[in-house]
Amino acid sequence: MIELRGVSKRFGDADAVRGVTLEIARGELVAIVGASGSGKTTLLKMVNRLVDPDAGVVRFDGKDIASEPAVALRRTIGYVIQHVGLLPHLSVEDNVAMVPRLLGWSRDATRRRVDELLELVALPPREYRARFPDELSGGQKQRVGVARALAAKPRALLLDEPFGALDPITRVALQREIRAIHRDLGLTTMMVTHDLVEALTLSDRVAVMLRGELRQVATPASLLASPADEYVTELVAMATRQAESLRELGGAVTP
Repeated sequence: MIELRGVSKRFGDADAVRGVTLEIARGELVAIVGASGSGKTTLLKMVNRLVDPDAGVVRFDGKDIASEPAVALRRTIGYVIQHVGLLPHLSVEDNVAMVPRLLGWSRDATRRRVDELLELVALPPREYRARFPDELSGGQKQRVGVARALAAKPRALLLDEPFGALDPITRVALQREIRAIHRDLGLTTMMVTHDLVEALTLSDRVAVMLRGELRQVATPASLLASPADEYVTELVAMATRQAESLRELGGAVTP
């Protein structure tokens, strides 16, 4: 479904991505994890041509995306970013309806789709349709962002640190809902995160990046059991220590 072959990208004198090859199968959720500056967001943006590679090929559903008009391509791929990017002067309904209207959907079809998606992300349409972004909490804004990304019935969903700005309780709740939406709609999803625990718990496979290179791609169980190199071993050890600290804390407070 999503295929990157030997893709590289430089910004000035710096290599952002170097020779990355990665395939994401239809219906799969793959998390791209790594520290800031590892190239994961640049890699994600290559899929919908927000960034074009200097070398290599990106294919979506078997087609080289370099031959596709960038704007038309983006309307077929849902995209959710950390800071949401809702237009403040538009209501929730109008934000979600943007792409269907650009695609020429009828007024009734667009309205039905908006209501369907607001229900999907647990924002009852009657209560939230007419609200504006400044009337919403951070978690509600992010839910609207997800609804907007799904409005034109995309086959793929790109998530760029979608939970980073949320409080822990809202973050966990939205993580579960995104995973359920991915499964129920049969989406192919690529998610960027710096949080290995988040990647392990949400994804079918985890791709670890460092300094623009792909260091390992594996299922969560395989990554934990057999980290490929010293960097991945260190990431796994940090996640394991976090889990052990929580278990110890839980034991300390048990009556």
